[in-house]
Parts: sequence; C-alpha cells; structure tokens
Amino acid sequence: MKCSECILSQAEKPYYTAIVFLMTVCESIFLFVPPEVFMTPAIIANRKRAVPITLAATLGSIVGGIISYMIGLWVFDSVGLWLINNFASMDKFYLAQQMFIKHGIFLIVLTAFTPIPYKLMCITAGFIGFPFWLMIGVSAIFRTGRFAIVGFLLWRFQGMANKIVNKYFWPLTIGAIIVAGLGIGLMCLI
Repeated sequence: MKCSECILSQAEKPYYTAIVFLMTVCESIFLFVPPEVFMTPAIIANRKRAVPITLAATLGSIVGGIISYMIGLWVFDSVGLWLINNFASMDKFYLAQQMFIKHGIFLIVLTAFTPIPYKLMCITAGFIGFPFWLMIGVSAIFRTGRFAIVGFLLWRFQGMANKIVNKYFWPLTIGAIIVAGLGIGLMCLI
C-alpha cells in the first residue's frame, strides 16, 4: 500500500475528526501547520466528511483562540513569553501589539482568514485586554468562512484532488515542508 493510500484510509476513520479538532486547537496556540493540512486527507478520502471535518477545524480553531487569548490575559509573563520566544520573537510581538492597538478588528479578520499567525493575534488580544467576545465573534465568523471555503473546494473537486495526492504525494509533501520552512525562516528575518 502506498503512503498516500495509507494516510487517506486512516483519514476515513471516525477518530480522524477528533484529530482534526485537536490539531487545529494546537495550531491556534503553537503549531505552524495550516489547519487545511489536517482537513484535506479526510475530505479527499471521503467527500461525505466535508461538513464534520470543517466543523471540527472551526471549533478547534475557536477553542485554540480562546486558550491563546487566556494565555495573553492570565499567564503572559510565563507561558505567553515562552511561546513568543520559542515560536516568534518579542520584536514581532511588540509590532503585533502596536498594530492591534491601531487596527484591532481588521487584524483579527486578517489573521483569521489568512496564514498570518492567528495565535500571535490572540495572545496579543488577551494581553492588551481587547474585548473577548468581539475577538471571538469576529474570529468565529472569518475562521468559519475560511474553513468552509476550503471544505467546499475539497468537496467539489474531491476526485481531482484524490488523483493529484495519489500521483504526487511525495513531491507535495516535500514541497509543503519546504514552504513551511521558508515561511518560518521569513518570519525570523522580519
């Protein structure tokens, strides 16, 4: 059995929805792997899983955002500093803080809908005391929108995506690792 077939067969298991939820929670706190990476195998393995997987990613992201907000609010001096020092930098945090003060809701929309680190925004929001329900509400709308678009596209083009993954599994995997590495490297340079 090819590696892509093995991954796709595991993604069809009922527990995979919980894995998507947990990995998306982690992505919203400290991981730098986009949630779409966790969503894709299950949906291209079985398009009937599009709705539950999209919901799991959305709920996981919101729960992770709440945890990140609480880290910024309650334990910034210990856990928050550790996360920033290990997964970003204080300079980036101070820049995010200044941007947040000037452009709060726009920054939530931007980080919720794009690959810009959502976790850094949530920690900053908690640290500066940005209104919790406003941050969660805007995040929920735009994170749901992002994952719904991805889920729909994977559902719609499931057959084509499945063929691409089966044919180009290793080049896609290596490419994703390189792109993630370049993204992290670029973040270190900024």
